Formats: sequence, C-alpha cells, structure tokens
Amino acid sequence: MKRIQLLLLLVMGPWILMSQPSWRDSVDVSLPLEGGSLQGTLFTPLGIKKPPVVLIIAGSGPTDRNGNSPMVAGKNNSLLQLADSLASHGIASLRYDKRGIAKSQVKGLKEENMRFGDGVNDAIAWIQWLKSKGYKKIYIAGHSEGSLVGMAAANLEKLSGFVSLAGSGRRIDIVLREQLQAGTGPDSLKQLAGRYLDTLLSGARLAKPSPLLFSLFRPSVQPYMISWLQYDPYSLMASLSCKTLIVQGKKDIQINETDARLLHEANPKSLLVLVDDMNHVFKAVKTDSRVDNLKAYSDASLPVMGELVQAMVKFIN
Repeated sequence: MKRIQLLLLLVMGPWILMSQPSWRDSVDVSLPLEGGSLQGTLFTPLGIKKPPVVLIIAGSGPTDRNGNSPMVAGKNNSLLQLADSLASHGIASLRYDKRGIAKSQVKGLKEENMRFGDGVNDAIAWIQWLKSKGYKKIYIAGHSEGSLVGMAAANLEKLSGFVSLAGSGRRIDIVLREQLQAGTGPDSLKQLAGRYLDTLLSGARLAKPSPLLFSLFRPSVQPYMISWLQYDPYSLMASLSCKTLIVQGKKDIQINETDARLLHEANPKSLLVLVDDMNHVFKAVKTDSRVDNLKAYSDASLPVMGELVQAMVKFIN
C-alpha cells in the first residue's frame, strides 16, 4: 500500500504543484471577538514587497468571504475570483466571513442583538489589523451592502482609497419601498409596509406586524433595520476624503445604474465606471433574461469580468 501511495505521489506531485497559483500566497487569519472570532483569508502576491492591500467586504445576508450564500444554490466564487485576479496584478487582499456567517461564529449571537454598526466596527478592526502588519496602502472594496459598511468605515479610518462595487446610492428604506411597489401584492399591503418603514425610520418598533409581512418586519430583525436606516450612502459618499472608485454593472438586477450615478453625484471627484453585461456578482450576462442572469449566481466556472479587475488595478496603481 505504501508503494502505491508513493507512486501516486510521484505521478500526481507535479500536477498538484502546477495547480497551485504561482503568483500569490494564501493564509487564513483570525481576529478575536468577545465570544468568538472573525475568520478571513489574506492573499499576498509573490515577489512584491509592501504591496497595496484591499479589504473586501461581502454583501448582505449570509454571504461568505468568497461571495457565496447558502440561500443560493451552487457557488459563484465572485469575491474569491476577484481577490485572485488582484493578486495576479500585484495587489494583496483580505476578505472575511462577516460576524455570525460561515466560520466567523460568535457564541450566543442572536438576531435581535445585531446592529448595522457591528459590521462597520468589524471592518475597522480589520483595517487596524492590516496596519499592525505593516501595510501602508490600504483600500476598502465593499460589495452591495458591503459598500455601505465600507463607506462608513472609510469615513472613520485614514485610507488610500475606497471602491464601491454595486453599492446602493439610496437609503435602504427607499430601496425597499421601490421593490415593494414593483411587487405583485395588493396596494393595501404595500401601503402598510410603507407605514411600517416610516415607524422604523422614526426609531420605534412594531408590536405586531402583519403575518403577511412578518418575514420582512419580524420583531427580532427590527433593531437591526432601525440601525441600518440611520446610514445614508449619499451623505457618507459626500463626506469621503479619500479617492473613490464606483463600479456598476449594467446587467445588475439588484442595484441599478441610477444608484451608481447618485453616488458619483454625491462625490463628483470620484471615478465612475459602468461595465456592459456585468451582473450583480460580476459575471458576464449577454442576454436580458432574468433566468440567465440568476444562473450566473451559481456558476463558479464563469470568471469575474476583466473590465472590473482592470478598473480596480488602474485605480489602485
């Protein structure tokens, strides 16, 4: 048996070595929290001393450091591919599982105790960790909701730059109202949802939300929503002092071009890049079919679009 194992090693060894990326190193890193820790992955390009580094912040829900979510069948590996592409251009990156997601588990963490500011504080903690490791040129790239998290953190930390990837230019209640109006439910239910949002926006909670709207306004998620509503991306973008890049795909069915233009309007010194055929997870979609668009959310064989990578590389270098 040992001879067979040795033979397999001799035969497969060169293939294994060849399959490893030759342009970067990868190391898992950890950041302690009370009751747990945040887990991340640091990619560093080989042969480059003191490279710039990008803190990549994932989008909403249970999206992990690689850009995948258990709510979506299959994997797209969008953030993993982005990090790998940046490394091939001499740029380091750190991406991480958000608090309570994937390997970043915290003992006793409950939905009713979560606040939007926790994510902002976690991003700041990672920035400070990177500084402690000697990185000087530090950037944030926030995807979707991660754009808002990154914007808030970038206003509190001195950075070399900020990148918004498919980030909303409007407060979340405005986006939700638009989505609800576009839905198929009765007008009376849409109006009720609007009143619920007005209540949360005022800082008050809903005692007994309608069963028909319970999943969106359940009592346990209301504290998080109230805290989230206090963050306005337009105002945060306007107050950024670091250089800024805004990237938006024209085939994005979650965040549209209007949001990107609003962010650019808030910060006219920012660079706006609109990518034809790019959807919300940075993949190319050649048709206007929603089905085709969503298929890309589960297809890791599709690479992230080169135009996105090129825009970030040019911005950073």
